[in-house]
Amino acid sequence: MARVRLKYYAVLREQAGRGEETVETGAADAAGLFEELAARHGFSLGRDRLRVAVNAEFADWSRTLADGDEIVFIPPVAGG
Repeated sequence: MARVRLKYYAVLREQAGRGEETVETGAADAAGLFEELAARHGFSLGRDRLRVAVNAEFADWSRTLADGDEIVFIPPVAGG
């Protein structure tokens, strides 16, 4: 089990109902963590539409999680 801190932005923030949270997870990697959270919060975006950052660096979805990591799932950004 790892205790990780999550930050949410844009649509993920709206769907999670919060901007950040700390969770205990049994997921081995970022992909597994996202699947847990998608089921919990009903995220409408799939992993294929997101980037993931671990400890302020872009990471691969297979990145192994460690206790104390900070994870950000980055949705597509629209601007004008």
